[in-house]
Amino acid sequence: MNAVPLLSTTGPENQVDWASKNYLVVDDFAGMRQLLRESLRSLGARSIDQATSGGEAMALLTRTRYDVVLCDYYLGEGKNGQQVLEESRVRNLVNPSTVWIMVTAEKSVESVVGAAEHQPDAYLIKPITEGVLLTRLNRVWHKKQVFRAIDQAYAERAYLHAARLCDEQIAAHKAHEIELLRMKARLMEKSGQPDKARAAYEQVLAQREYQWARIGLAKIRLANGEFEQARQMFQGVIAENSWYLDAYDNLAKSFEGMGQLDEACAVLERAAKLSPNSVTRQRNLGNVSLKIGNMALAEKAYRKCISVGEYSVNKTPDAYLGLARVCGLKNDTKEALQLLSQAQRDFAGEHLDIQLRAKITEGLVYHESGDYRRARKSGDELEQMLRETAERPDIPTCMEMATLLFAVGVKDAPVELLSYVIRNNHDHPVLLEQVRKLFERARMGEEGEAIIRASRKEASDLMNQGVLLWKTGRLHEAVEWMRNARRAVPNNQRILFNAAQVLISHLEQHGYDEAMAQEAYEVLSHVDHLQPGQQRFAQLMEHLAALAPQVEAVVPGLLDPAQPAAEPVPPDAHPLDLLDDEQPAAIQLS
Repeated sequence: MNAVPLLSTTGPENQVDWASKNYLVVDDFAGMRQLLRESLRSLGARSIDQATSGGEAMALLTRTRYDVVLCDYYLGEGKNGQQVLEESRVRNLVNPSTVWIMVTAEKSVESVVGAAEHQPDAYLIKPITEGVLLTRLNRVWHKKQVFRAIDQAYAERAYLHAARLCDEQIAAHKAHEIELLRMKARLMEKSGQPDKARAAYEQVLAQREYQWARIGLAKIRLANGEFEQARQMFQGVIAENSWYLDAYDNLAKSFEGMGQLDEACAVLERAAKLSPNSVTRQRNLGNVSLKIGNMALAEKAYRKCISVGEYSVNKTPDAYLGLARVCGLKNDTKEALQLLSQAQRDFAGEHLDIQLRAKITEGLVYHESGDYRRARKSGDELEQMLRETAERPDIPTCMEMATLLFAVGVKDAPVELLSYVIRNNHDHPVLLEQVRKLFERARMGEEGEAIIRASRKEASDLMNQGVLLWKTGRLHEAVEWMRNARRAVPNNQRILFNAAQVLISHLEQHGYDEAMAQEAYEVLSHVDHLQPGQQRFAQLMEHLAALAPQVEAVVPGLLDPAQPAAEPVPPDAHPLDLLDDEQPAAIQLS
């Protein structure tokens, strides 16, 4: 084959050295692999690996960092191309600059839309000419280089640094201004600065009416609790483009926020018909359907979720547990128990709480089907499991377990669980109201109020004592106190933030220490996992990065220490301006 010249618009200074790149071609047909391989060789490519299946592709991606991946959509038995792309990104097996082109002969709307949801860099329909392939490669490669450093900073959660890089690239590459503004808006949302995100989206809309910018503004309203305004904006986008699936998902969230679960269910059902192979959407549809009592739709969604999720990185126990609940409500206890056994087999080792969650679901299945004796037995076994470990599951699991234990007549264990929930969320009014309702249903209204007050005070005292130790100059003691506080309430976000700030202050006053910097990074990573997109996370990450030695960033994920912090804390500012406490006015921070 004759080589196709690079795009003339790139200019000699932007010529791509294709010979130095690593390539992966994934296709289950030998003829297509050969065609793509020869097309790449005409560019001068030397290092070309091949995979005949999704599993083989994942093995190669685990071992090698590729510059270009050409992946077929249908790959026979096992993972399809969409799932390979999805898992590669979730597991960070591809670099931000990697070019991923999805190749397929499938032209159905369902397949194209499904693959597009995971945003490959390009999507090519067979038959493919050499000229089309190489032209697309050039176009995508040059675009990726503009975003390379930004994507890397984003992957490391250095969101403010990445936003500054967007501004730099906008000044240098006006042709990519719209896409860079889109990325900047996303970064501002991740940094907990919705006003700046809104400004970026509005700057885009002032130039052209992009639906994704409208979606971005609507998401900001949704996150701010402005559910009705968000609903109107999402519906407006859908009216203009009925295939904009992200709008459906967020419209459903808007309805859920307003308590309109029937409407949320209808929206998700419509979206699932447009793109039925989304594991997450089918799971959400099942969950909402179960809440409103639409057992037929819940069953259909959960079964579809299990089917399409078999080889997906998004496969979780939720659909199995949800379907077991549906079977229990249909008095099909046998299949419910089979599903629970399958979940425990399939997810053993991957989900550490699977045994606990399966036992909770088992108890609920028995209780809802009227077998109260077996339900109580499940409750007794749950109590034993709680006694055998000091660790507690996530908040939704705690709430579900408390619901079951109260229902089967147990008191002490659910009270302990709900106290744990309150201590870790002592300033979360919505969750506190849910806890209050659980106590009321258990006919423990007054006792529950006392427990809520005591648990909130315990968490507040833990946090405030650490702040007080710092303010009185006892910084070493403050660090140790906050470590103990984290052990006592490992998921309290305000305590986590304050603990990270105390560690950072220690680094400032006593010099940089790699172990302590790593500890601060891990604390911040944990709180970002609990609730992404908080402003204090981005600010403290910047602060921590600025303390790292300039010769080497020793803490993974930190920013380039030579970069100035965005909106840095003034030199004369109080070092703990980001700390907060709940003490009386006499010792409030300024």
